[in-house]
Amino acid sequence: MPEVQIEIGGRVFEVACQDGEQHFLRAAAQMLDEQAKVLIEQAGRIPEARMLLMAGLMLADKTAGLEDQLREAEAKLAARDEEIKALKDAPAPEPEQVEVPVIPEAVTQAMAEMAARAEALADLVEEKAAG
Repeated sequence: MPEVQIEIGGRVFEVACQDGEQHFLRAAAQMLDEQAKVLIEQAGRIPEARMLLMAGLMLADKTAGLEDQLREAEAKLAARDEEIKALKDAPAPEPEQVEVPVIPEAVTQAMAEMAARAEALADLVEEKAAG
């Protein structure tokens, strides 16, 4: 079991860990050291046990806040997943029926007849005006 030397709040500690977990131990110690430095800046030199306790509590508080945020995000994601599932499972909407007005054939013929008469009258007027 490897021994790792870590520094927290200016104090050095020898800590044993499982083989291959040295990186994780150093990362955790670095997080604890950052909190300890904040405490030392605020309060000056404090006893080792109190420094470690307070730094641990500060990290626990941050962790609790992140866990709350994670739960909220997971709840939102679950709600979105349910909404997506409901939309996928919903029956397809009924096709919309659009009615297009149809001009009756008799009206079309009457209009064509009137157009032909109007053109004939226009031709007649042009002939009289020219002659």
